[in-house]
Amino acid sequence: MDQVKKRKKAKKARVIPGFHLTLGIVVTMLSLIVLIPLASVLVHSLGISPKEFFALLWKPNVRNAFFTSIGCSFAAAVCNAVFGLVIAWTLVKYDFPCKKLLDGFIELPFALPTAVAGITLSKLYSENGFFGKGFALLGMKVSYTKVGLVIALVFVGIPFVVRAVQPVLEKLDEQYEEAAYMLGASPVKTFFLVIFPELKPALLTGFGLAFARGIGEYGSVIYISGNSAKDKTQVISYVIMQKLSYIDYAGATAIALVMLVISFILLLFVNIVQARQSARTNLL
Repeated sequence: MDQVKKRKKAKKARVIPGFHLTLGIVVTMLSLIVLIPLASVLVHSLGISPKEFFALLWKPNVRNAFFTSIGCSFAAAVCNAVFGLVIAWTLVKYDFPCKKLLDGFIELPFALPTAVAGITLSKLYSENGFFGKGFALLGMKVSYTKVGLVIALVFVGIPFVVRAVQPVLEKLDEQYEEAAYMLGASPVKTFFLVIFPELKPALLTGFGLAFARGIGEYGSVIYISGNSAKDKTQVISYVIMQKLSYIDYAGATAIALVMLVISFILLLFVNIVQARQSARTNLL
């Protein structure tokens, strides 16, 4: 009994003392930075009636902006899931010159101002740009279209997938692959039946984070999209800024509330995936 009590006391010991102080700091910071701003969005949104709320959301420019943001973000997240997995696999499984340098470049979209990325991409993919000239010869226009939007969102979202999958690949025991090969499985079968199930939770997490980032992106897409209501290249973040410039705070917060709900749903999805993976890992 004495040993059990000692173990319980040892578990209760904390490296950093002052639980109440640290908890107070956490709650204060979350309230000032997250909870109060989000609550203000909800309060301002309640200032309009439900009829006005849904009428606002169903306006052609707002509706098309939602479809454009969600559709392009989903397409970009799918591209990131595929190519992010390939990049992570290459960085983990192979050794080559300048590997660490290339690994560092993966996080460049995090450090680079998104406006700089948007200006650069719109210039490169314009009809007179370095890449745009080649597409123009094929009769394709990239800048100021939804294709350009997807390219910009792939740029800002690729690090989420790579950094989510890479640690799992590094910790993956190679004995599973060797056992599959010894049992006669082909490389393709080994990947999809042995390796991919282990990577799927991390891949879904990276997909969800890239998708969420894409829906709310502004700086990198504002230049390359062209912001044309006629061509349906306006993103929802641009519509919010447009309403704020017109002093339409009720309309802007109503759209922001919908974006907030979408973000919570995506966050819930990511947390569920991570919780299931954690439970599965503990069982193993």
